[in-house]
Amino acid sequence: MNNIFDTHAHYSSRQFDADRAELLTALPAGGVVGVLECATHSGDAAQVLELAHAAPYFHAALGIHPESLIEEDAATVAVYHGDWRAELAAMRPLFADKAVAAVGEIGLDHHWPVPRQEQYDLFEAQLQLAKELDLPVSVHDREAHAEMYELLRKYKPRGALHCYSGSADDAAWLVEQGMYLGFGGAVTYKGAKRAARVLAAIPHDRALLETDCPYMAPEPMRGTRNDSRNIVHVAAYIGTLWDMDAQAVLDRTAANARACFGV
Repeated sequence: MNNIFDTHAHYSSRQFDADRAELLTALPAGGVVGVLECATHSGDAAQVLELAHAAPYFHAALGIHPESLIEEDAATVAVYHGDWRAELAAMRPLFADKAVAAVGEIGLDHHWPVPRQEQYDLFEAQLQLAKELDLPVSVHDREAHAEMYELLRKYKPRGALHCYSGSADDAAWLVEQGMYLGFGGAVTYKGAKRAARVLAAIPHDRALLETDCPYMAPEPMRGTRNDSRNIVHVAAYIGTLWDMDAQAVLDRTAANARACFGV
């Protein structure tokens, strides 16, 4: 298999510290042609850019994740003491780097006890930044559909909803508005019927493949550290819904990724 484009990854995670260099050399041999490496706060932005500069198939997304508002080891707390406005201002010059393809990972998360108004304001500010910089977004939406869709309708960003978990009805207006929807290992799990309905309903040119690695490895790799090569299992599953072979799914979604992020 080849032409694997992973539209949401975290290779800057500590889980890759032991063998990151070897893995990034191995990925192209495993068919990987593109990776969007996503920062979650200013503390990992430098490493995200370093990866994008070191590996020509890597592209960077810079942003502040909502969970960074409560994570003690995130720069949002450890350095800026919760002042995300100061952090975002400090990050602003980094977006001039040609390796930056998107504003991300940004969004809303109501699964964890993140203050709702603070994360809403943070997300809105980053949507405004993306519009100002004319960059796509990589969006995190966990159990926050109502507020998420309110802001997406208001700002109409281009980009991707990573690990899409909404309904087929919402997928219809989201793709009509111009968004792409990301799908990863979770679609291969038993019980992922909603994702199957969405994938069967949306235009093939609006679907993206992703890992969210090191998390969410697909079946049959579930429970292991994920990496971009495992996308072949996701493509094989989606092929059963689209009546296509896995390589055709990879080719279609790689073209979608390049169109979405302009790379």
